Amino acid sequence: MNYNVLGVHPGHNGSAALISNGKLVYYLEEERLSRFKRDGNPFRVMIDICSKYKIDEIVIGGTNDQNENIILPWTGENILYSLVRKYNPEVKLTKLNLEHHLLHASCTFFNSGFNKAACLVVDGAGSYQERYITEKQTVDGFEGESIWIAKYPGDFKSVYKTYGKNYPPRAIIGEHDYDDACTITKTYEAVTEYLGWHAIEAGKTMGLSPYGKHNPDIPPLFKNGRGNRDIFIPNYPSGAAIDFKNNSILKRSREADVFHKNPKELLDIEADLAWQIQNDTQEEVAKLIEKAVDLTGLNKVCIAGGYGLNCVTNYFIKKKFPNIEIYHEPISHDGGTSIGAAKIIYHQRKNDFEKRKQTSIYLGPKYSLKKIHKTIKNYNNMFNVYDDITPENVAKLISENNIVTIFQGRSEAGPRALGNRSILYNPTDPNGKDFVNKVKKREWFRPFAGSVLKEKAHEWFDMAGLEESPFMMYAMDVWPDKQEQIQAITHVDGTCRIQTVTEEQNPHYYKLIQEFEKITGVPILFNTSFNLAGDPLVETIEDALETMLRSEMKYMYVPELGYLLEKK
Repeated sequence: MNYNVLGVHPGHNGSAALISNGKLVYYLEEERLSRFKRDGNPFRVMIDICSKYKIDEIVIGGTNDQNENIILPWTGENILYSLVRKYNPEVKLTKLNLEHHLLHASCTFFNSGFNKAACLVVDGAGSYQERYITEKQTVDGFEGESIWIAKYPGDFKSVYKTYGKNYPPRAIIGEHDYDDACTITKTYEAVTEYLGWHAIEAGKTMGLSPYGKHNPDIPPLFKNGRGNRDIFIPNYPSGAAIDFKNNSILKRSREADVFHKNPKELLDIEADLAWQIQNDTQEEVAKLIEKAVDLTGLNKVCIAGGYGLNCVTNYFIKKKFPNIEIYHEPISHDGGTSIGAAKIIYHQRKNDFEKRKQTSIYLGPKYSLKKIHKTIKNYNNMFNVYDDITPENVAKLISENNIVTIFQGRSEAGPRALGNRSILYNPTDPNGKDFVNKVKKREWFRPFAGSVLKEKAHEWFDMAGLEESPFMMYAMDVWPDKQEQIQAITHVDGTCRIQTVTEEQNPHYYKLIQEFEKITGVPILFNTSFNLAGDPLVETIEDALETMLRSEMKYMYVPELGYLLEKK
């Protein structure tokens, strides 16, 4: 008999995940349906799940923010539980919002396929916790970084944890370390805000970093594993800030976003600071991996937390630790904690020891082809629709430097487009990066990814011992003799974030890349997320069509119907 556990993350990147008999069968973030970037409180996703599945237990995560505990009038229920109870009167409620890092650790461990592992969580600010050590000693603060020993069915032991607050002096008591300095992720957020973006948009800082270099005038960003308090001012649980008063070199003389659209406006200090924070944080994460191995005695490490999406650091770590098995969780940001919440409760409830490595993250809702066809027909005044289209037809269009979007199947979980909700282009076009960045209305320096046939990946990229990279979690070195051939996706430092593709994983996408190779000799497609700057990835066919109409993009491929849409 099925036992269905619904995990919910109510905070930013709000999400819901369904575990059915131990298997992750559905995951979606609220922003995909509400169209509100980083939206929380995933009511629309929960309604979609509850309308399709019987729910036996709901597990609510979060960070124990006071607003998460607001109750409804009359029934006195938690609002998220109340919604599920109206569909499933017998549903059980479990709350795990006191243990945010545990949920990150659970997500990455149960998805890794490891039997026992060390879990490293590198996060901004998790749950506010108080830990009583002795009658006279306590530690309290927001979770920053943590190390766990994880094993089946659902045993997690914390062996190291940092805590952050805005004012206490540093204290180290046993495995607990707390002070008023910034965590690794908070320092990265502070630099990201300094450069003119929202703190969570750290991927933009990562993209800018190769344009900089070591600058001896920039003071040390870290001291003893913590953000240098002379540079960074914490603001837990929110972001952090640069201390301009004590760092004249970093003082602003203009608006922070001046260089976003104009490369000539980029100052050396801006590029150098981006380089420095990327370099220094990846070195700090490497130290934590060594600590995790030393503390646990294990050579299998699972990584999660918001910093886990840093694909430059992920590749750096793979090359630095070739003898350690490292799993990088593709849904490592806060949205993935809904998966962790549901997984740990399921395994504990059912005493389930079965390992289930996550091999696919096409986990969004299923849409009927009949409905997709009907919706497209409603837009016939705006699009020409060609049927009986072959992958060869589409590959030829792309090879002629046409942007072609693709819409198929279930949407990808997490922030990476993996060929179901993607914008595709010709990676051999030397002007491709500038062209597509302009069309997407993104900053000029931001790089793009490549989707490559798995069996050809080693010919084009230094895979650092990896056999595949299906979730686009690593910015890998492009072999020097190949960089000129794929200039559109080779970043200024000679790297490219890649997704390997097999026919089993995504047959339509695989066939399209094959046909592109027949035409160009290159087994790779330029791939970026199907959205415009500031928008969530498209989810429904309506989202896709409306995005086409709001942009300069002309073609959309719907392989399951054999359609090519051309905007009139």
